[in-house]
Amino acid sequence: MRPTGILLSYNSRDTLGATLQRAREVCNEIFVVDSFSSDGTIELASSYGASVVQHAFENYGAQRNWAIDNLPISAKWQLHLDADEVMDEELTRAIIALPDEPEHEGYFVPRYVKFLGRVLRHGGMSPTWHLRLFRTGVGRCEDRKYDQHFLLAGSGTTGQLPGAMIDDIAMSLSEWTSRHNRWADGEVAEMDAASNGAANSGRIVADAGGNPAQRKRALREKYNSLPLFVRPFALFGYRYFFKLGFLDGTEGFIFWVLQTFWFRFLIDAKIWEKRHLR
Repeated sequence: MRPTGILLSYNSRDTLGATLQRAREVCNEIFVVDSFSSDGTIELASSYGASVVQHAFENYGAQRNWAIDNLPISAKWQLHLDADEVMDEELTRAIIALPDEPEHEGYFVPRYVKFLGRVLRHGGMSPTWHLRLFRTGVGRCEDRKYDQHFLLAGSGTTGQLPGAMIDDIAMSLSEWTSRHNRWADGEVAEMDAASNGAANSGRIVADAGGNPAQRKRALREKYNSLPLFVRPFALFGYRYFFKLGFLDGTEGFIFWVLQTFWFRFLIDAKIWEKRHLR
């Protein structure tokens, strides 16, 4: 199999080279959809033989679907990555080994987070599974403001690939927290839409017995059913202690406090603010 690679980028010079180097091992054709970078990202992408297309960024789902709908993709299959997601050798071998007409219509890829220079191996998020390889014409990204995942149209089946892609979070903590502040607004908007009965067409259906994305969404719904301000404490305790997040050292401690407590507490605080002060 030789899928078309589609990567999203914005000021990604520090991480894009490693991502493209591995992507070239499995893709004969690579597109980088850039959101008007100013740090040399475009020149770097071109030096790796990628075709660079610029498009204004709205959110991840919209950007990915724009790429699916508008790029001149020639391959039967598509591989979607972010600029900081580096595939390991086992994953690249697994993709290459797939036949041109494989058993499934799409494949989930395991993703690990590299935070402050350390790959996190515990906490119940190592790995998370993402549908990133699928047949052209059958995959779409959810229309969500935060935590968007790909899904297949129709009744196509999915498989899981070995290996891993490493999400190398190379940005500073200042930039990381700034982005999560914006994503907290997106999550609040999603919760408001759900509580107001917004349509769920084109979105992953929560199913505790379904594929990895459906199971994750089912767990998210359980989390959202817990009381405000209680659930961030519960989530941190679950990930850091019960799921052994403390084994990831100082880097893991910082990540689990910020990701599973601070970020989720900020979402709850914004929900409370909206309900009581606006």
